[in-house]
Amino acid sequence: MPREKPWYAAGLRFECQRCGGCCRGEPGYVWVGPDEIHRMAESLGLSPGEFDDIYVRAVGDRQSLRELPGGDCVLWGGDERGCIVYAERPIQCQTFPFWREHIRSPRTWADLADYCPGVDKGPLHTPKQISKRLNRRH
Repeated sequence: MPREKPWYAAGLRFECQRCGGCCRGEPGYVWVGPDEIHRMAESLGLSPGEFDDIYVRAVGDRQSLRELPGGDCVLWGGDERGCIVYAERPIQCQTFPFWREHIRSPRTWADLADYCPGVDKGPLHTPKQISKRLNRRH
């Protein structure tokens, strides 16, 4: 039986505008693993242990980036700088906005566009590329 094509079979456009909307405000979790911690630490000239002490918190048996008061990600460097580890940001951040909750339907994609200015802008991402991002999540 052939698989049904997703509603976004023609692809979706997205290009991060580095506005910080997904990095600031509401509290949450940005899950990180050892490889990500190593890459981010190296990009800041820190050892993984130093990075962990400054930027990471334990949540049960997992690790998440810390948040500043108000919910901003600890790695948000302000409007001029944006994410201070953007090139080495966590997989969770790299795969945004191609998360199941955002691509469930045309409505959820449109709802995301209400607060993310990168939605429907920039390069076209094919269903194959989107699927690859979905499968990279922690």
